[in-house]
Order: sequence, then C-alpha cells, then structure tokens
Amino acid sequence: MSSRNQPTVAVVGVGSVGAMALWQLAKQGVSAVGYDSYAPGHDRGAAGGESRILRAAPRRGPQYVPLLRRARELWQELEDDSGHRLFHRTGCVTVGPAEHAGLRAVQDIAEAQDLPLEWLEAAEAARRVPEHPLRDGEAMVLDPEGGLLRPEVSVLAAASRAEALGAQIHRYTPVVDVEDDGDSATVVTEHGRQHYDRVILAPGPWLQGFPVIPSRDVTVSKVDVLWFARRTPGTFLPERTPVAMRVGDPAMSCCPGADGAKIVPREQDKAEIDYPETLPRDVPADQVARAREAVQQVMPGLFPSPIRTATYGEAYTADGHGMLGAPGMSEALVIAAAFSGHGFQLAPVLGEISADLALTGITDHNVAFLGPDRQQHG
Repeated sequence: MSSRNQPTVAVVGVGSVGAMALWQLAKQGVSAVGYDSYAPGHDRGAAGGESRILRAAPRRGPQYVPLLRRARELWQELEDDSGHRLFHRTGCVTVGPAEHAGLRAVQDIAEAQDLPLEWLEAAEAARRVPEHPLRDGEAMVLDPEGGLLRPEVSVLAAASRAEALGAQIHRYTPVVDVEDDGDSATVVTEHGRQHYDRVILAPGPWLQGFPVIPSRDVTVSKVDVLWFARRTPGTFLPERTPVAMRVGDPAMSCCPGADGAKIVPREQDKAEIDYPETLPRDVPADQVARAREAVQQVMPGLFPSPIRTATYGEAYTADGHGMLGAPGMSEALVIAAAFSGHGFQLAPVLGEISADLALTGITDHNVAFLGPDRQQHG
C-alpha cells in the first residue's frame, strides 16, 4: 500500500460504472487514473442510445431497491455538481397481460418495499398514457418515481467532475492486461507498465480480454436499438409520456424522445461478439421487420418503419446479475462488470461501492449476491 493517506487507484474503463467510480475516488482526494480505449461517452459500449430507464420498483428483485434508492441520491448529486440535467422524471409504466409474472413482480416488490405504485384501469390508462393503449386482458402499473436517464451526457458529466477534482484520464489508451501482484496491481498498455495499489476493472463489453475476470458464465452480445417517429405532434414527449416496459408478446422497452420513441426489443437475436471492435453496426432486416410488426400492434401512435437504428455491446451473466467485488482472494483488484442490461440506472452506486472496496475492502451496501465468484445458474 502507498505510504500516503490514500492508495493510488487505476480505473480501467471510464464508461457507465468506471466514470462514476473515478468521480467518487476524486471526491475523496484519491490519486486516481482512468484508462479508456476510446473516450468517455463513446458509442461502443452499453452506455449509449440517448436514454436509459430508471425505476424505483425493479423486476429483478427486492435486493436492488436499496441500491436504487442510493443511486437516485447520487444521480441528483451529480446533476447538482455538474450543472447538467441527467434525469427526467417521466414515470415508468409496465404494460402486459394482467396475470403476467413480470407485471406481478413489479407490484409485489413495490408492496413489499412500500414503494409508490398505481394500478391503472383501462379508462384511466387511456387518459393518462394514450401512447400505450391496452389490449384485451392487459393491465398497466405506473411507477411514478421512474423516468429516463441521459447516458452519454451522464458518463461525460461524471468523468469531467472527476478530472475537475484532480483525477487523470488516459483517453484512446487501450489496456492490454492487468496483472495481480498480490497486494498491488500493474496496468499494461502499449505505452508501458504502470503500478498501482488498487485497480478497479470496469471494462464493459471488453471484459473478455482480461483473464483476471471470472468470465466462465459471461457472454458479450449485440443489442439492437431502433427509433420511431411520432405520427401526431404532442405525443411521446418526455415532458408528459412515461417510459414503458412491455412484458408478454411483444416485449420491449420504450423511451419517449425528441422525434418519437426509442424501442429496444426484448426478444432479439443477441449475437455474441468477441470484442466490441467486431460489433456489427447494422440491425438485421428480420429484426427491423419484427420491431415494425410489434410497433404496429401496440403503439399505433408511431410510424411503424424506424427512422434510425443502432447497435451496442453488453455483457450478460448466466443468472442476470452483475459482478461486483474482488475476484478470489485478491487484495488489489475490484471487478465491476457484466450487469446484464440493468447496470446503467445503478451506475452511481456501483461506482461508489467500487471505490469503497478499492479503498477499504468493505462497503455498507449489501452486494454479496453480486460476488464475482458466486455460483451462477442460468
């Protein structure tokens, strides 16, 4: 350990979680250095697409509720510190067959955790959320605390605040290896080797390039995203339209936006990729056709042919929960990776926990279920 009051810490990957970890370290006066293959806010990882969903009542399980509460506090702090508006409280609706397990899971978690949630009857849903008309047998629940986040701007805000507080960021500097030296670690780039007391590995879809990360049960996949234009002015506006999660058939997420809505189909061919550099940049024609049909079925307020498409890379574990903590008995490494499509909303608290673990080896947050060495079951 460094002889100074604080250890030296490297953050490998200045994306969703890495930028937040760097910000948290810099707030505490730690000598922190970030490395990124591109630059914060780039479009090669998972933190892209102009909008991401933040919910108070997650479907993933009640263990996420305390983390989401803390994340919301930190999102507000980052907004205040940076001056950028990062969160739009639009509300979040879950729509689908009334007895669908996904719909009931949201309701059960909200009731157990005393979270506000409204069950909207058909007439009320049509009045308040006309963009998502209910079909026969469907229901809608509204999480009034939910909304959308701006991912690219959020990553830039956290990275900029970290630099303003004294952190350094090496942009366009790929890390080719991280060596665990026991009580310290070494970051290897094409420019040489740099020794640190602690290293936080938050590589996003680059994680398979690091043997120190337990990746036996992790896959990196392509995620297709499509944008559709509104038919009628005044609809699908972030100022008045909730973000939506549709369960059942079709299943998708929908965020209101400048021109209409961003759609992420839940049932899609998530082709595995070896490295983000091999990420196909086009959405296949059959995926476009399926998305077009889905929009025609459930969102008649949108033109059914997309006006834009994009692809991103995300890492998924077999059990759908991320990896956060030290691998094995390592004293020098903290892994923060593979949050399986729901890590962005938690990014500030995941960054805070990563910083805690790097500096002290412990955290006040209950994250044992995210341990990198746990037994995973798909």
